[in-house]
Amino acid sequence: MITDPVFLGFAGLVTLFALIVLRMPIAYAMILVGGIGTALAVPNGTTMMMSQLKTLAFGQFSIYDLSVIPMFVLMGALSTRAGFSQSLFRATNAWLGWLRGGTAMAAIAACAGFGAVAGSSLATASTMGKVALPELKRYNYSGALATGSLAAGGVLGILIPPSVVLIVYAIIVEANIVTMFMAALIPGLMAVVFFLLTIAVYVAIWPNAGPKGGAKDRQDFREASLGVIPILVIFAVVLGGIYAGFYSPTPAAAVGVFLVWLIGTLKGRFTRGDIRGSLLETASTSGMIYLILLGAELMKIYMSRVRLPQFTADWISNSGLEPMTVMILLLVALILLGMLLDSLSMILLVIPFFWPVLSEINGGPYQIAEGAGFGMSTQDLKIWFGILALIVVELGLITPPVGMNVFVISALARDTPMSETFKGIVPFFLVEILRVAILLAFPGLVLWLPRVLSG
Repeated sequence: MITDPVFLGFAGLVTLFALIVLRMPIAYAMILVGGIGTALAVPNGTTMMMSQLKTLAFGQFSIYDLSVIPMFVLMGALSTRAGFSQSLFRATNAWLGWLRGGTAMAAIAACAGFGAVAGSSLATASTMGKVALPELKRYNYSGALATGSLAAGGVLGILIPPSVVLIVYAIIVEANIVTMFMAALIPGLMAVVFFLLTIAVYVAIWPNAGPKGGAKDRQDFREASLGVIPILVIFAVVLGGIYAGFYSPTPAAAVGVFLVWLIGTLKGRFTRGDIRGSLLETASTSGMIYLILLGAELMKIYMSRVRLPQFTADWISNSGLEPMTVMILLLVALILLGMLLDSLSMILLVIPFFWPVLSEINGGPYQIAEGAGFGMSTQDLKIWFGILALIVVELGLITPPVGMNVFVISALARDTPMSETFKGIVPFFLVEILRVAILLAFPGLVLWLPRVLSG
């Protein structure tokens, strides 16, 4: 039987989604529902809520790990203005463009490289779309393959470290950011390989969709390859230093910002307006993330007061569902929610609810992570679920009706109907489902690298 507090919790969730549908910014919706809900859920709730608000924002924003977010956002903003996308695409196109479908493969590889520096899916899709679309059109690629590959390539930015969304997930569930970066590397590389194979199969079935590009002469090939070396150095110094334990993510991000600024300055690619624009973009994006984090914390307090996660965990325990079934249902729910919310908002909104459900089940008599369940520790479950969650969150970026990456690419390719772009997305969506299935069946693909590097 649903008790009054639990009913209040469900009512709060319904109200929250209603406000989001009505276009209220998600941060304000979460703050409003979390604050009012807590005030109504407990005796003297208004007094308690006002007392908490005196210190909650400071306590939330003064966490040292949060300082990494504006640094990586600034690194991505500077990378966009430094012209790294052109250098990456020129190099990957020199290596792959001579193949059938090679220019689309080059766009995927360049998206992966740029995503590793920028850490944002939308920025990756937008920036690489501007660079690669003219070349894809020049070689008469079909609209579906050209726009579909770029929209799909953009999602690589959310998982390949460093990723802002990955950092936010780690902060929410109190996981180690470095460990999450380690865990994301193999699944991220799997996505790149799967996408390249998808294009190869696509053009094998429809050869005219992706004609061969022209082979580069030796001079062009050498210049293109040399042009990408600074980006590889940044990637190696930032991620290599983190993996080797030379520094934590925040100093690594600071080093990355300095290197991007230095290389961009030496190449004469920065104006005063570029630097100012990068700083303003960083302030705006970071402020938005911080405000949503505050709202997520208020929702977390509200949900714990009405015991909705515990109620859900008890219901699952009594339902007799298998542990893997529970995991799959949560991932399916994330895919469905991804059709309505952008990736960062979804992680901030849903993970504070989903993870306590898994955690509560894991700690109770119905053991998911220990005993006869998945056979891993709670910390490993946290990492495994996080990578799986981020992958299915990626799917929301290319799934209708929202499909943010599709809208971004469609705005650039106005001569290609959006229906063609969604058609081109289908093969990539299917291989993403395959990747999720493989990682569900073989958790070691996620957990092996952290265990090796941490050992």
